[in-house]
Amino acid sequence: MSEPRRKRGAERMSNRGPAAIPQLPRRRVENPYPPMALLSADQIEAIHQASMHILENFGIEVMSTRALSLFERAGARVDHATMNVRIDRGMVEEALKSTRSHYTLTPRNPAHAIHLGGNTINFTLVAGPPNVHDMERGRRAGNMPDYQNLVRLAQHFNCIHMLGNQVCAPIELPANTRHMDTYFANLTLTDKCFHVSAIGRGRALDGIEMMAIARGLTLEQIAQDPGITTIISVNSPRRFDEMMAEGLMTMAEYAQSVAVTPFTLMGAMSPVTLAGALAQQNAEALFGIVLTQLVRPGAPVMYGAFTSNVDMKSGAPAFGTPENTKANIASGQLARRYKLPYRTTPGSASNAADAQGAYETLMALWGAVLGHGNLVYHAAGWQEGGLTASFEKLIIDVEMMQHMMEFLRPIVVDESELAVEALGAVPTGGHFFGEPHTLERYATAFYQPMLSNWQNYEAWQEAGGLDTTARATRLWKKALEEYVEPVMDPAVREALEAYMARRKETIGQGEP
Repeated sequence: MSEPRRKRGAERMSNRGPAAIPQLPRRRVENPYPPMALLSADQIEAIHQASMHILENFGIEVMSTRALSLFERAGARVDHATMNVRIDRGMVEEALKSTRSHYTLTPRNPAHAIHLGGNTINFTLVAGPPNVHDMERGRRAGNMPDYQNLVRLAQHFNCIHMLGNQVCAPIELPANTRHMDTYFANLTLTDKCFHVSAIGRGRALDGIEMMAIARGLTLEQIAQDPGITTIISVNSPRRFDEMMAEGLMTMAEYAQSVAVTPFTLMGAMSPVTLAGALAQQNAEALFGIVLTQLVRPGAPVMYGAFTSNVDMKSGAPAFGTPENTKANIASGQLARRYKLPYRTTPGSASNAADAQGAYETLMALWGAVLGHGNLVYHAAGWQEGGLTASFEKLIIDVEMMQHMMEFLRPIVVDESELAVEALGAVPTGGHFFGEPHTLERYATAFYQPMLSNWQNYEAWQEAGGLDTTARATRLWKKALEEYVEPVMDPAVREALEAYMARRKETIGQGEP
């Protein structure tokens, strides 16, 4: 009798199909804990004063005549020959009066709107690598099929709240128009917010136009309800190139979100000391923030930070270091001083989805969380110092993000949770496995990992002895099987395709 019973049980399990990858439900993630104060109020003020000295006495190079004119009209000291701009603290204070402490970005699916500011944390897909990697096909140049699959994974996993623009660069497509192909993939394969390229006015405006089309809005309407963001990378030390300045001004003109982010690597593009690097980062970030408000007072803008160090033996960038982690926390203090949303990043210099990649990323992720980052950029898939988007690393990062999300759930202390009755019902030396209090909660009592393996050694060996990276390979492939493309109105899709066709014809061989 036992054999047929076992067969029937197996048949019932097979009829259910394979279990879906366990993941946390979509939710707005809040950090309920006080932010860590790594620096004293006096130290924050000293960094602020050093930043003001940099802006007033050294200045920032701005390689855009339009930006130079804006600063000059506002009263800045502009040297047109050197393109150097000096601004005083009064101009900084005036600009900060019109910035917002929080705002919302709305994609084509309003259920996936993201809130920036306060205690809210949002995690994004990696953006910008020229390469892509997985354990089966190895490292290769970025391409559109891989791009699309990485975007599908971002849609599938609830803890990824927003996409970067180019999770890997599809280099088989023309460089001057492929930004539109990536925007189209973002808008059709997902219904989440994304970051547009702001390398010049044309790429930024294309992103704004395409998000407006996807939402059925005019440019005037989307300016009242922004849907996209960009990262303006300062060419540290103290330079805004023409393309970045034009992209920043275009986004601000149409009231779309901008994260002004200096790239201050200690010992290379900034002083070797953390205090000096933070002073430089702060000056450069504030300068860009001022520019957004000169273009359009009230334009949504974030304080961006990307301070880490280099390997002083080789000059190679390092991420997830103790210095990087401290910078993530301290930068949050600076952002809060100016009442601005805060963008930060966890990262790793590891060339593989290995232990180094995990512990460096988690180290920096703790800095982002303790620093109360609102936009945790490059949170999923970053490898090789940002030169590669990794399928396996994406899965490992999703697991770490979900661990962090559960850590951020406050501890509930009430009569039911204290379990005094259950404690009295279990005899000394007994166990709680069969206690009603346990049976009522066992299925949901603890976080269920998707990647960790808790089998004993013998069972793990019998199941194939797969390590974390090998299990991650299985999971990203399974996630692609589970992926469901969000529905888009055919008329909207046609409008997007028509816009792309018109723009590509207009651009031709030139730049957008």
